[in-house]
Parts: sequence; structure tokens; C-alpha cells
Amino acid sequence: MAIACVATRASKGVDAPSVTVEVHLSNGLPAFNLVGLPETSVKEAKERVRSAIINAGFEFPMRRITVNLAPADLPKQGGRYDLPIAIGILVASKQIPEKAIKDHEFVGELALSGHIRQSQGLLPVIVEARQQGINLVLPLENRADAELVGYNRVYFASHLQGLSEYLHGQSRLPGIESGLEWIEHEKEESQSCFSEVIGQYHAKHGLEIAAAGNHNILLLGPPGTGKSMLASRMMQLLPPLGYDEALEVATLHSVAGHQIHPNAFYTRPFRNPHHTSSAISLVGGGSVPRPGEISLAHRGVLFLDEVVEFPRKVLDCLREPMETGEVVISRAAAKLTFSSRFQLIAAMNPSPCGDLDNARATPDQIQRYLSRLSGPFLDRFDLTIEVPRLPAGALTQENKNAETSSTIAQRVKLARERQLNRAGVLNSELSGKQLKDLGRFKQADLLFLEQSVNKLNLSIRSFHRLQRVSRTIADLQQSENVERNHIAQALGYRAMDRLLNSLKTSY
Repeated sequence: MAIACVATRASKGVDAPSVTVEVHLSNGLPAFNLVGLPETSVKEAKERVRSAIINAGFEFPMRRITVNLAPADLPKQGGRYDLPIAIGILVASKQIPEKAIKDHEFVGELALSGHIRQSQGLLPVIVEARQQGINLVLPLENRADAELVGYNRVYFASHLQGLSEYLHGQSRLPGIESGLEWIEHEKEESQSCFSEVIGQYHAKHGLEIAAAGNHNILLLGPPGTGKSMLASRMMQLLPPLGYDEALEVATLHSVAGHQIHPNAFYTRPFRNPHHTSSAISLVGGGSVPRPGEISLAHRGVLFLDEVVEFPRKVLDCLREPMETGEVVISRAAAKLTFSSRFQLIAAMNPSPCGDLDNARATPDQIQRYLSRLSGPFLDRFDLTIEVPRLPAGALTQENKNAETSSTIAQRVKLARERQLNRAGVLNSELSGKQLKDLGRFKQADLLFLEQSVNKLNLSIRSFHRLQRVSRTIADLQQSENVERNHIAQALGYRAMDRLLNSLKTSY
């Protein structure tokens, strides 16, 4: 019976579900039917496959060809099904032995000449094939993706004819060479350094605390005081990713159609979207759901400059992902979950005219300006830090004793190691029970914190966030217990609360 089954994989978010390409050749008028919920890009495979088979020197069967992509309820899109369809037709027409495709999966797009072209979003396919322990044939141009995973049963084909020779046992396909090791990429000395930022010691220490505990931070100050300059140097304080984390980040970028260079594999992502970005571009979505900026910033930093200029509805879309570390996108075709455990850094001016002391803005105008940020959104910042104007003479004063980024990064590294050894997670991810069991707070100090929270009219969420920040400050100082001065310092990083309270008293 002229029938063949070829294994491949679909794309469903960061997952790669298995798909079986069933090809049946029957008698009748020549026809080529493709079923199994294919989208337009898959339906067009009929013409690509026909030309590729002929131009590669094979005989295209002049029979009734039926191709089924199973399971039929899973939507299929993209050109990745070209290669398995072509292999299925060649096996069904006895031009390739059926036993040769056993324990193999094929993914790739075909050119009309028979060449196998690069496909996007194949990193989840390689990860899944490694878990299943199956042979995988990919386009040669996707070699960089395979090298990130390091799976030694991946083979690369550049032309349909060369793949046929491999399946006939006449040649071998190139693969990942055994014994390959990662080349330690020396971190390049960045041209920007924290020592270049004049003054702003309070803001620098706040960023150090945020980096150590992975806390969200809001920088508040007039234009030109160095808010964006400080935020852009945050990445120099963060340690590189671990292998599993880096592969998780690379998978999200692969699904979004972005390529990660091997030298940047362990580098944490830094995303800086413009304030005109839509909710879909920030959170993710589309007819075929793809990761948004918050998922592309997973395990890294999302910097929102001029955060007040973002639409309020767009910012409120971040509230759930900031708490759960993931975003669920529901569409009629599918319900997908993308990881989004990012660190949020935002910067803003305290008034619509830029400076709070400028008489052009009345307290009522400032109140309306700040009300663009909802209370629940502001409540998710662990630290809100004022970045004031520099005092007279600071610009011309020599800055010899300023700390470099590498010095601060070393303290951040030690503090993170303490946190991971104690609880297995960073302080920003500690649950209420872990704070109680592992926080090492004195009861009298917690009572002091509760009284302070009530006096400032803060929420219960802020009560726990202040505990986490206090714990991080203690870790930076290599202290086993959290003292009252650590709590008092954490309360000092509440610039937005002080600003809002001062506006209330001005009425």
C-alpha cells in the first residue's frame, strides 16, 4: 500500500507538540490534497514540494496524493512542514526506503530548487527531541540553534538530494561534533560605568539593593538628573545566566523569531520599549500568539522610561505577570503560557513640567499627572527612589573615589549567593511563609514596620515587600539577622509615597 508516515513537530508557544505527516498515493486523476487544519502558508507547500522534488532529480508521482497532518485539531502554520511532506511522498512512491525514516523527525522549509531553508522557532523542537532521545534532521542554517542545546543526535541537511543519499545509507550528514565545549566568553569592558555617574549615591545604593534582591524599582526625578543613565548601567551589576535559565530565555526569543548569538547566550536580556507600545506588543498576543516585551525580558530587565507616558491600560496589563511570573494568552485557536519573570525598572518626572519645584504646575495638575499610574501598579514597586538635581559645584568636582560597576557587582554576587543558599530563591520571590520562617526578623521590629505601614497608609503587599527589601539590605551587609536600621533604610526608599502624601497636605 502506497502510504507513509513521517514525524515532525509543530509550534505551540514554547512547546513543540508531535505531528505525524501521513501521505497516501491512490489511483485516479492527479491531485494534491492537504488536510489537517493547515493555514495558508502550509497550503502553499504543495507547489514548493512539487518543484523541489522535480528539481532535486526525483520523480513526482502523477497520482492522487493526500497528505494529512495529524492531529487534525492542532493548527499548523509556517514552512517547516515542507521537508516532512516531501520525504513522505518519496517514501510512499518507493524512492526512499521506509525503514530509513524510523526514529527520525524532519523539520525544514524547501526552496523550489530542492535546497532546505532555515526555519524560525526551532529551539523548542530541538529541546523536545533531546528529551525524547530521537534523531532530528534540520536545515543546515539552523546549526546555531542546535549548538545552543548541544544535542548530538541532530543532523543537518542543505539539499533534498543529499538527504536522500543519507537515508539510502550512501553518505553521512554533518551533526554536532562530540566533545565540543563552550568557549568562555570574556566579558568586554563596558564603556559605561557607575563611576561615571556624578553624585546620586542614594540612587546608586538603591539600584544595588534592587540588583541583589531582584526588586522592582521606580526612579523619580527632574529631567537630566541621570535616571536613564543609571538604569542603563543596571545590567553591569547582574550576574550571568545559568545554562538552564539561558536556554529558557533563548527558547522564548526563538519563538518570537529572534536569533541569540552564542556569545550573548549567558547575557541577561535588557528590553527598553517605547512609550507608544501597545498592550499586545508589551504583553504578547496576535492571531498566532507570540511573546511580548515582558517575556523577552524574562530573567532580565524591562526598563520603562517615561513610564507616565505609557497608556494606563497598557501598564495595568503588567500587574498580573509581575506577581505570577508568567502571562497566559487566550485565543480562539489556543491558550498559551509564556514565562515573564522580569525585573521592572521605571523612570519618570514628578510633575508634567518636569520639575516639582517649577511653579508652572499646580498641585492639582501634578495630582492628575501622577494619577496616570494606578495605585495597584505603583504598589508593585519594592523601591521608589528620588533622583534629585545635583548641588552646586558637583559637576566640576573631581569624582576620584566613586565605586566602579565591578566593585558593586561583586557585593551583589555575594548577596545573591547568601539568598540562594538560604531559601533557594532570591528575596523578591520569597513567599509569606518563607519570610516568616527564614527572614530572621525580631517581633518588635515587625511591630515597628507594621506601625510605619499604617502611618503611611500602605497596603499589606507593601508590608511584605518592605520585609523583602530589608532582608536584601541585611544580606548586602552580610548580616544574619534583620535589624531595625535595615527596616528603617527600606522605609527610606518610598519617595513616591512621600510625594503623594505631600500633595494631599497641600490641599
